[in-house]
Amino acid sequence: MDIANERGMDLVEVAPEANPPVCKVMDFGKFQYEQKRKEKRAKKNQVKIEVKEIQLKPKTDDYHLSISLKRARKWLEEGKKVKVRLRFRGREITHAYIGRERLDSVKEELSDVSVVEQMPNMEGRDMLMVLAPIADNK
Repeated sequence: MDIANERGMDLVEVAPEANPPVCKVMDFGKFQYEQKRKEKRAKKNQVKIEVKEIQLKPKTDDYHLSISLKRARKWLEEGKKVKVRLRFRGREITHAYIGRERLDSVKEELSDVSVVEQMPNMEGRDMLMVLAPIADNK
């Protein structure tokens, strides 16, 4: 502590679990500032994956489905993830197998540009599936 006081710096405990505890003489305010700058730089260089969503129904017409698939294909080629939501209304939920077949057809249609990240599962009245772009498409 005397050495730190002489130099006008702080005595910082680096490894308190070590025997004996390890301390370092440094300017603690400057150290904190440098750490914050390093975290900001790392956050700035971080890549954010965007998730886009297409919504379908079990009775969605093939033409409308093809339009949604074109849009999903474009997003996957751009490196974005696609969430496919199949919404059941009324008594449609009793025929969940129709929805699963529809999602399987979507998966097959987009298999050349995507992999299934989350298999189709029910969440309330919705059946969700998440598709991620294939790594070499990025």
